[in-house]
Amino acid sequence: MEGALDGIVVLSLEQAVAAPYCSCRLAEGGARVIKIEREEGDFARGYDGVVNGQSSYFVWLNHGKESLVADIKNAEDRALLHAILERADVFIQNLAPGAAERAGFGSAQLRERYPRLITVDISGYGDTPEYINMKAYDLLVQAESGLAMITGHPAGPGRVGVSVCDIACGMAAHAGILEALYERFRTGKGKGLAVSLFDGMADWMNVPLLHYEGTGKAPERVGLNHPSISPYGAFSTLDDCLILISIQNEREWVAFCTDFLEQPDLPLREGFRSNTERVANRGVVDGLVAQAFKKFSRDEAAAKLRAGGTAYGYVNGIADLAVHPALRRIDVETPNGPASIAAPPVRKVPQRERRRAVPAIGEHSRSIRQEFLLEPAAEPFGSFDKDRVTG
Repeated sequence: MEGALDGIVVLSLEQAVAAPYCSCRLAEGGARVIKIEREEGDFARGYDGVVNGQSSYFVWLNHGKESLVADIKNAEDRALLHAILERADVFIQNLAPGAAERAGFGSAQLRERYPRLITVDISGYGDTPEYINMKAYDLLVQAESGLAMITGHPAGPGRVGVSVCDIACGMAAHAGILEALYERFRTGKGKGLAVSLFDGMADWMNVPLLHYEGTGKAPERVGLNHPSISPYGAFSTLDDCLILISIQNEREWVAFCTDFLEQPDLPLREGFRSNTERVANRGVVDGLVAQAFKKFSRDEAAAKLRAGGTAYGYVNGIADLAVHPALRRIDVETPNGPASIAAPPVRKVPQRERRRAVPAIGEHSRSIRQEFLLEPAAEPFGSFDKDRVTG
């Protein structure tokens, strides 16, 4: 059984989250991913040490890759990287704007030299002149894109609790690479791709953007409520547990009123007859629902919701996620021992078992140099860390 990307070689000049997320998904698909690191390693290795002394970010995003310590400012290392690129299918980089070009690894340059190569440039804000040199980390882009302003409690803007801008960018880059590989299969030619953290999140922000441009008013922060559907939010039970319910249409609203609220005539009353009326009357609607929830324990409320066909979910903590029956895991080897992490989201049938090992810094440097017929570089490694990375 073969992986879809078996035989594909990816050279990735990457650090942090966005680019490693993309290349990790390619590795999961069977691609050989050679990760270029500075001598002290990807700085994400130092974000924390909670996984057997290894960084949670690094373990999550770098299993299944090979680690090559190399310096793009060193002539011998540049020659090594070009030897790899002669056989590579994809080149990914997320250095600061202009850094790759200055070292002779600009996308246009590489595609001219290697016409079948697919190049991927990951940046913070693309080539927008006003922002091209702005540092771009996930929370900064959450703020710049407007995401933080529509997230959180009405009291103030909030951060989405995971690196959504990095992840959205990495996902988009992965999808773009797969499209480019398919196009190359038909045309024989590579392609240049450019993906920014801002563009990835702007795409996700289409609904609030269109809402604002259509009404002149941006969606408000509503905490664990939906800005344009009512009732759709979290309510506390008799035993102080939070259950989130979702009413998607009038049929569900009628059933909820009959089976849970035990007020079958409520959908006929003004302020409750349609979603538009309920959103305008949200305070009264939520008050009635909250009173009903306070009559029941968590288990009792869930039983009534299930019986009435109302969509619901528990507002869980991370401890609940750790034992959630729907959580799938994979085992990953690290230099300090095994780790169990959440599985990649796509299930494949049949599933090919892969070696998912997190490389030590430079673990594959010697074998890669021998494979590509070059001796180890004479000069010290590690100077390319002076060039900022994005994501």
